[in-house]
Amino acid sequence: MRLWSFDFKYLDRKGILAVWREALLAKKVLEGKTKGYKNHPQLIRFRNSKNPLKMINLYLYEIYKESLKRNYNFDSSKINLSNKKEFERFEKIPLTRNQLIFEFKHLLKKLKTRDKSQYNNLLKIKKINLNNLFYLVKGEIEPWEKIN
Repeated sequence: MRLWSFDFKYLDRKGILAVWREALLAKKVLEGKTKGYKNHPQLIRFRNSKNPLKMINLYLYEIYKESLKRNYNFDSSKINLSNKKEFERFEKIPLTRNQLIFEFKHLLKKLKTRDKSQYNNLLKIKKINLNNLFYLVKGEIEPWEKIN
């Protein structure tokens, strides 16, 4: 499971489809509707937020908005959007600078083999835009991150 911290515009087609599926799985885990992945490290920052279910729904909503820009047909009924006002106000999750860099390099490694064009486009990026759910802080790669 990989729940990216940067803007979803950087993801290729396979990446946006994968993060949608993985975020839906994360939502099921946080709702207690699955037996697997309960202790997955990618869920720690969502669990540490004041309202984990709201945050994962917001995360899914961000993916959904990107899917609309690409004319994809993601099913918005899978996201709890019952209170739109709630989605306008939320407490952002801190993201360390080195975690952001680590994730971006991780994406580049994936793209180098599966989407050379997107890879070459991302090599030109000077400033990595964050996902709207996060704010940047100084710091190292998160201790929960799996590093090979």
